[in-house]
Amino acid sequence: MDSLTFGAPKFLRHLMDPSSKKVPVMEFEIEKILEGLNMTMDQFIDFCILSGCDYCESIRGIGGITALKLIRQHGSIENVLDKINKERYQIPDDWLYREARCLFKEPIVSSEEEELNLKWSPPDEEGLKTFLINENGFNNDRVTKAIEKIKAAKNKSSQDRLEPFFKPTVNPSVSMKGKCSTEVEIFPNIY
Repeated sequence: MDSLTFGAPKFLRHLMDPSSKKVPVMEFEIEKILEGLNMTMDQFIDFCILSGCDYCESIRGIGGITALKLIRQHGSIENVLDKINKERYQIPDDWLYREARCLFKEPIVSSEEEELNLKWSPPDEEGLKTFLINENGFNNDRVTKAIEKIKAAKNKSSQDRLEPFFKPTVNPSVSMKGKCSTEVEIFPNIY
């Protein structure tokens, strides 16, 4: 759902789910969401941060329902923090909600003029940790686990080839000079 908070007009959920799950694709439109919640985009961003996001710590005890109620009552995180019962809700020290808000509103992106020179190499673990944890407040354990997943994925085999799903068969009745004289039997292994 972060894509909506970053300003995408639509979000599709379950698009890549296996068909065996038989879960319908769900479409979310930010304009309809804002209208339905009776919120501005800024309030929606604050609601998402209060609900819990990947870019800063959350306030223990505040989930989606409480976050919605608080934003409707107070309009912004700053107003919520002024009014919230600080004995009931422990606000994390150095809570980076402003940085998270800034990231949603002004994400760091590459300009079209920049030429990207991508090459596959092992991840720069220290560089990633410095950028994600020290500079952007990500959780150390989550970053470390993600780096381990990246390293493990690099060692896995690549995507299966299509050949296991069909096999060429020779058709002697077809004669084509200079052209392939095989037909392809599609997906014999599936049925």
